[in-house]
Amino acid sequence: MKRLWLILLSIGLLIIFSTAAFAVDLKFSGEFSAAGVYWDKTSLTKDSGPSTAFYYQRLRLRTDFIVSPGLTLVTRVDAMERVLGAARSGTVTTLAVDSAGTTAENENIAFDWVYIDYRSPIGIFNVGIMNDGSTGTIFGNGLAPAARIKYSYTVGPATLNLAYTKVKEQSYTANTAAAYSDADNDKYGIEGVYKWKGGLAGINVNYYRYAELRPATSTTPNSKRTYYIFTPYTIAKFGFLDLQAEFNWATGKYTETDSGIGDVKMENISGWIDATATFGPIYFGGTFAYVSGDDPTTTDKREGGTLNGGRDWSPNLIMWNYDRSMWIGELRSSSVAAGSGFGTSGMANAFLYQGRVGVKPTDKLDVMTSFTYANAEKKPANYVSDPYGYELDVTATYKITNNLTYMLGAGYLWTGDYFKGASATAAVQNDFMVINKLTLTF
Repeated sequence: MKRLWLILLSIGLLIIFSTAAFAVDLKFSGEFSAAGVYWDKTSLTKDSGPSTAFYYQRLRLRTDFIVSPGLTLVTRVDAMERVLGAARSGTVTTLAVDSAGTTAENENIAFDWVYIDYRSPIGIFNVGIMNDGSTGTIFGNGLAPAARIKYSYTVGPATLNLAYTKVKEQSYTANTAAAYSDADNDKYGIEGVYKWKGGLAGINVNYYRYAELRPATSTTPNSKRTYYIFTPYTIAKFGFLDLQAEFNWATGKYTETDSGIGDVKMENISGWIDATATFGPIYFGGTFAYVSGDDPTTTDKREGGTLNGGRDWSPNLIMWNYDRSMWIGELRSSSVAAGSGFGTSGMANAFLYQGRVGVKPTDKLDVMTSFTYANAEKKPANYVSDPYGYELDVTATYKITNNLTYMLGAGYLWTGDYFKGASATAAVQNDFMVINKLTLTF
């Protein structure tokens, strides 16, 4: 009997030690932010739109399950993303623009990323649902989860990146009773990056084949959208000067029919140059950004509407600020169509010119003032004018601890006559806002 117990004890210890050998290490990182905001007006139409004031918050948590050296399961969730005390959103199936979950799910908890990160001797492989929409500099980026397969290989200062992205799957499944084939949206990418001390440069090329419009209807023929986006970029530091630059060129077919009749070409461009010069505690900066607009006089060519400034780049507190558009919606007048104002997609159909100056009197405090002018690149048909307006922003950011910062900011918008639309007698109004925000990173 003792021998039996000894054998069982030995087997138990063996199981315990074997299990420990397969234990998973966890690594957490993320960000929690809480903010309070006041808006003078929610519309740019004269004497229209109420003021509003509220608090909002969001927790973004990344968890890495380190299975073994070089093999990690990466996950990320957004949680409690809501206006404090407000009614919950209704249950819908439409996903939030920057999430794998709906708005209602993000108000509780929504998983955005789940993918394998395998660092092999022949390169890095990523497989699963992960970040997409990030290329080069922050300009033009709109981070969003997508199903992807990625491969990266680095030799010295050079890196090659390959990616396949399944943007939309429309094959027949248990949940989708599709009666047609070849109607998926796919993206294929290749990128080369070269790094040196103090900077990097690269070029990214993506090929898009969006076939979701192929199923013919009574009024539209079978068609698809096929185009390339070429993106050269650089981020560099030269002594006191920090420089960023990016150029995007989208070319191909906005509409490609099976018959070739009624095809529409695509020719979009966008780009920016951003520079900051630092002299001790004082810095000066300037930004020029451009996104082409669609020419209303050409019906066989699409010059705008595909490229934009991106959700991740918020050059101002009011104009094309993603947080503002997320929490109060698009800011526009009633004289222009929905989607023609300052919305969630970022800067579109515009020239932007910005100057800024800042001072860091201590390592913990950063005070910055910026002044921005923007106007439409292509004035829509019958619009009376093209200026979007002028904006003055003042922000102060204080580093309470290494992980906790507090920001206080105010912005004032002198609304341009673009928002009169096609009516010269329409009246617009200026707008201003105040925000204070607490951000915890870990």
